[in-house]
Amino acid sequence: MPRDRVRPWRRAALITVITASVAYAPLAMTELWPYADPDAPAIGKRLLAATVSPSYVADAFATRLGPYGRSLVAMIVHSVLGGLLMLLGPAQLLTAVRRRTGLHRGLGVLYVLTVYGSMAGAGVYLARTAPADAFSGPAFWLVLATILVGTVLSVTFGVMAVLGGFPDLHQRWLLLGYGFLMTAPLLRLEWSVLPALMPGASLAEVNRVAIMHLGMVVAFGALLASRAMDRRSRIGGLRGSWAPWPVLAAAHLAGAAALTWIVSHSSAWGDTRTRLLLGLLLPFALVYAVLLHRATATRGWPREEWRIHLVALCAAPVLAVGLTPLFSTALGLDRSVALTAGIAVSCGMTAFAGVLTVTVRVMLARETTRRTAAGSPAAAPTTRERQPA
Repeated sequence: MPRDRVRPWRRAALITVITASVAYAPLAMTELWPYADPDAPAIGKRLLAATVSPSYVADAFATRLGPYGRSLVAMIVHSVLGGLLMLLGPAQLLTAVRRRTGLHRGLGVLYVLTVYGSMAGAGVYLARTAPADAFSGPAFWLVLATILVGTVLSVTFGVMAVLGGFPDLHQRWLLLGYGFLMTAPLLRLEWSVLPALMPGASLAEVNRVAIMHLGMVVAFGALLASRAMDRRSRIGGLRGSWAPWPVLAAAHLAGAAALTWIVSHSSAWGDTRTRLLLGLLLPFALVYAVLLHRATATRGWPREEWRIHLVALCAAPVLAVGLTPLFSTALGLDRSVALTAGIAVSCGMTAFAGVLTVTVRVMLARETTRRTAAGSPAAAPTTRERQPA
C-alpha cells in the first residue's frame, strides 16, 4: 500500500491513543479518593452512573470499601501515578515520533520511575488482598498480577535494550508495557459500552468478558505500533526463519485443538457461556486474520516478525489449556473460574513471549553481523542495518 495512504491511519491511531490516555488521566487520579473522603470528587463513577445507571455503579463498588481500605494509601499512590503515566505515555510517543531525542530521554527517566512507583502500589494491594476478595474474583486478581509483572518486565527490558544499543527493541518493549497500562482505560470504556450489548449484566460480569480479550487486544496494538515505526525490510545477520511453514502448521493445529477443547469445556460457564466465548473468539479471529494476512503479504524482516507473533497467538489457547488445571488444583479455583483465568492470563503471556522471541532473534542477528565484520572488516559497512530512532 502506498505510504501516502497509510500515514493518515497511523496519525488517526496515534491521536486516538493520545486522546484516550489524556482523557482517562484525571479519572485515574481521582478514582480512589472517595474511599478516603466521601466528599472527594468521583468523576469516573459519576460518568459511569450517567452512562449506564446509578444502581449499576452502586452495586459494583459496594463491596470495595474493605479490600481497598486495607491498602488505601498504596492504591491512591498507584492510581495517581497511573494517571500521570497516562500523560507521560503520549508525551513519550510524540517525542519518539518527532525524534526529540533529548526530551524523550529526560521524560523517559521520569516515565520509568513512575511505572515502578505505580506498580509498587498495585503490588501492595495484591499482596494484601486475597484472590477471592478481588474485584470480580480470583480470575481478575490473576489478570491484575499478570499485568503488573508484564508491565514491570517490559519497561525493565526496554531500559536494558536502549542501554545495550538496541533502540528498535527498546521501542517494542516500551510499547508493550504501555499497552498493558492501556488495559485500565479500555476496561473503563467496556464498563460503559458492554452493558448495552449485555442487558442486565453486572459490572463483575462485564469484567469477566473484558479480561477474555483485553490482554490480546493491547498487545496487538503494541505490535501494530512497533511495525509502523520500524521501516526496515531486512536486518543484517538474519538468516532463515524461526517460524517456517512447518512451525506455522504445527502451531495452527495445536491452537485449533486447544480452541476446540476450550469450546467443549465452556459449559462450565453456565449462563454466561455465550458472552464469554464471544468475548474470546471474536477478538481472537480479528487479530488472527490481520496477523495471517501480514505474515503472507510481507517479505523479509517484517514477515519474520509477523510470523513469530502469529505463532505466539496460536500458542495462547494451548497455554490456556495447560493453565486451567494448574489454577484449578494449585489455587483451588472452581473449574469455570480457572478456565476464565487461564484464557485471560495466557493471552498476555504469549504476547510477551512473542516480543521476547523477536528480541532474541534481533540480538543474535546483531551478534552474527559483529562476528562477520570482525572477520571481514571491508564488509562491515554493508552489513549494518539502519536502526529506528
